[in-house]
Amino acid sequence: MLRIDCPFCGPRDESEFVNGGEVPAPRPDERCSDAEWTAHLFEHDNVRGVLRERWLHAWGCRRWFDARRDTVSHAILAIGEIGDGAR
Repeated sequence: MLRIDCPFCGPRDESEFVNGGEVPAPRPDERCSDAEWTAHLFEHDNVRGVLRERWLHAWGCRRWFDARRDTVSHAILAIGEIGDGAR
């Protein structure tokens, strides 16, 4: 089982967390086309290697945070609060 070091609660088992997926790219401008909006919502890189992800500590503090994780080995390389950590 993967151990995740919640930046607010400390190390916990993976079963307490929900993976929110890749850290989203900045939202397109409100005047974007339907195709641009669709691409923003559904087209992701599916990286093999290091990826920035958003995680929710669902069975703990219920807070979101960012993590950098290697998608091949599942090793978590960095964790931090949204916007400042996991870079």
